[in-house]
Amino acid sequence: MEGVDHLDHERRKAQFDVEAMKIVWAGSKHNLEVSDRMARLVASDPVFEKDNRQRIDRRELFNNTLRKAAHAWKRINELRLTEEEASKLRQFVDEPSYVDLHWGMFVPVIKAQGTDEQHKKWLTLAYKMQIIGCYAQTELGHGSNVQGLETTATFDPKSDGFVIHSPTLTSSKWWPGGLGKASTHAVVFARLITDGRDYGVHGFIVQLRSLEDHLPLPGITVGDIGTKFGNGAYNSMDNGVLRFDHVHIPRDQMLMGLSRVTKEGKYLKSDVPRQLAYGTMVYVRQAIVSDASRALSRATCIAVRYSAVRRQFGSHDGGPESQVLDYTTQQSRLFPLLASAYAFRFVGDWLNWLYTDVTRRLQANEFSTLPEVHACTAGLKSLTTSVTADGIEECRKLCGGHGYLCTSGLPELFAVYVPACTYEGDNIVLLLQVARFLVKTVSQLGSGKQPTGTTAYMGKVEHLMQCTCDVQKAADWLRPSTILEAFEARALRMAVTAAKNISMASNPEEGFSALSADLVEVATAHCQLIVVSKFIDKLQQEIVGNGVKEQLQNLCNIYALSLLHKHLGDFLSTGCITPKQGALANEQLRSLYSQVRPNAVALVDAFNYTDHYLGSALGRYDGNVYPTLYEEAWKDPLNDSVVPDGYYEHIRPVLKQKFRVARL
Repeated sequence: MEGVDHLDHERRKAQFDVEAMKIVWAGSKHNLEVSDRMARLVASDPVFEKDNRQRIDRRELFNNTLRKAAHAWKRINELRLTEEEASKLRQFVDEPSYVDLHWGMFVPVIKAQGTDEQHKKWLTLAYKMQIIGCYAQTELGHGSNVQGLETTATFDPKSDGFVIHSPTLTSSKWWPGGLGKASTHAVVFARLITDGRDYGVHGFIVQLRSLEDHLPLPGITVGDIGTKFGNGAYNSMDNGVLRFDHVHIPRDQMLMGLSRVTKEGKYLKSDVPRQLAYGTMVYVRQAIVSDASRALSRATCIAVRYSAVRRQFGSHDGGPESQVLDYTTQQSRLFPLLASAYAFRFVGDWLNWLYTDVTRRLQANEFSTLPEVHACTAGLKSLTTSVTADGIEECRKLCGGHGYLCTSGLPELFAVYVPACTYEGDNIVLLLQVARFLVKTVSQLGSGKQPTGTTAYMGKVEHLMQCTCDVQKAADWLRPSTILEAFEARALRMAVTAAKNISMASNPEEGFSALSADLVEVATAHCQLIVVSKFIDKLQQEIVGNGVKEQLQNLCNIYALSLLHKHLGDFLSTGCITPKQGALANEQLRSLYSQVRPNAVALVDAFNYTDHYLGSALGRYDGNVYPTLYEEAWKDPLNDSVVPDGYYEHIRPVLKQKFRVARL
């Protein structure tokens, strides 16, 4: 069966140019070329083999990860890869490791909050990996509430430096990736105390381990926090615990780009606006949204391919059973996730543009759009990671029993991915921040202050509060303007209702607290509108390739109408649509599923993932599922011996009944 493409019959059904869709997914021809080259480079290198990841113990797993990270760095230097190529190569190695935090947090935060001298000193070392950095913010007793952190950095005029200290058990730094075993340095967030006054949380560069023998420096207790959820998965990362016992650092190791402490212990804010730190946050959240589209597309790729290979029931005349992908119950669960992967990809591209735009505005000292940008990035981080985590698990269920095997690739993908719902802001906490901003925007609508960016639709308050949907037949739901107006009206009406209810409370904070559950739904409606509108915007651009635009239009409509179906209660209770129109949307959705069905395998082929990167017996490009599952089974360590260890001690005595059995 080797060399046979079991999905060839599916690929031949495609009604669009798959190579052109690959370019749309990648963002450009250049991006596709770089991604493809790096993916193949990784897949062809035996050092990056990952098949055994779920079968080895933690110490071996971690050592293996260190070996891969070192080999990746060696290849990056040997091949003189650009920063873009190096970043792609690390992505396709597909193993969480200390380098993720070194490049993803340590370097960007020094860039954003350091001075030119600090850049010169620390970034020079970091770019050559002569030091390994991590980001030590969260503590045992505090995560999302950064203002509640307890670690202290007290200025000591005698030594012209700071004393970093963990005053309580709960002030132990807890969770930073790369901290447990690998990092030599950390950006540590601590409460700055000088002149007897607490100036709140600031960043400090602290060396943790000797650069000679890697032993922790005096006053530093550091280790790994233990095994985490899932086999393999995020256990390749050394998430750490860190305690300080009066550790002295020089004064110039405070990140002084935004504020500094003088030799005399005076606290000074720099001329550089504090808002510049927002740039890093937008950058990090944009990366998280892109990761969400990647993880969800991997899961849907596995589920679509396997659903086309798997046959179950449906044969009444002795012919072959039906492909699982032909069942409408499978399509109605799977195709909205496929559409979401594309939707998140495009909103991620838009966030990339937004990051460039915000950076330009910040450099021009223009801060007016910042609150809206903050709300938008927080909301999209929350929405995309929650949908992706749930979506990967749904794809596992869509693959039946075999999806539960580690060799399906889905349990590990899920376990690696779910922390994204918590890191960089807990998803519910973030939605409440978005809701706070939306309620404030609603309250200012009468003041003549025009809402901007993703809240611009709120400026049409008179129209959106009273408009009625004009859908009369199912096909009317294919009009972008109709979809957009329904989503705008729902989001605005929910926000206005929430703002009214809060205003009736004895004070705003009590109102906000009492209505928190409703406010999460208000924020979700707003964020879903953003994704829908950015998908619609994408379709206004020039899209080349035979049939490509039609497929994207189908996916855009599936994304929007499946949300409308799922949240029908919102649309009905706010009076945006009638029950009849809701039923017509569902009718149109069924028709869209049947249009996507012949293109489903080709739509996941457009992700251009290698079998190595997918890491799934079920999602193989050639559909050769069953022989692969069978071969993989025999590789399990339990099969190293035919008669299991423990047979003579535990099974044989039971079989031979060598002990007296009580009479029943």
